[in-house]
Amino acid sequence: MTINLNFQLPHARALNVERGGSRIPAVYWEPTDGPRGVVLACHGGSGHKQSNAILLIALACLRLGITVLAIDGPVHGERRDDGNFDPAVARQSFRDAWRAGFGHTSMAEDMSDALNALLNQPVYKGLPVGYIGVSMGTAYGLPLLAREQRIQAAAIGLWGTTYPASEHLADYAAQVRCAVWFTQQWNDEFFDREGTSNLFDALGAEDKRLVAYPGPHKELEGNRLTDAVSFLAERLLKD
Repeated sequence: MTINLNFQLPHARALNVERGGSRIPAVYWEPTDGPRGVVLACHGGSGHKQSNAILLIALACLRLGITVLAIDGPVHGERRDDGNFDPAVARQSFRDAWRAGFGHTSMAEDMSDALNALLNQPVYKGLPVGYIGVSMGTAYGLPLLAREQRIQAAAIGLWGTTYPASEHLADYAAQVRCAVWFTQQWNDEFFDREGTSNLFDALGAEDKRLVAYPGPHKELEGNRLTDAVSFLAERLLKD
């Protein structure tokens, strides 16, 4: 499947999401001709809900008639008190938060709440739902995929069981039943091949594939992004 990225990305729409009196910063991009499906996207540790990686995902999905929904991570974007969007600062804040156990399961709850808010709109009722998120998106995404039966397909990866504070992820992976496209970078400087393979093996999905690309750790872009979105579209858009 060829994905044309050469078109104008519409402005993101703010989505009102709250839990326990706290606001969850959320936005979504909607196709001009109406949605055929929804993809919940999670940025990486150095990003935020409107970082370049998420915008590229939105471009790829909107061209296929798929709405993209994104929220800020637990120490990212609008959730930061200092207003600092510097990727290096965000990355270190995420690493510290992850090792301290912050957000390990609450981020999944936040994403479910955002999905509820979007799917409650009449135009989205009954539409197929997918998920995309690598690196941090996988670390926080696996608890979501384990609990969220509305998600039919997911594109994840760039994480492993041998990374610090990741011992719980194999148990969540075993509960995943949706179709999974799992990617790794062959020369990833943060996640070794053994841990990556172990996490993939732990996935309980019958429809799963492990896809390796050359090079170091990096967000989805180019052919890797096209492959990931194509996998989602083939399983979500069946007409």
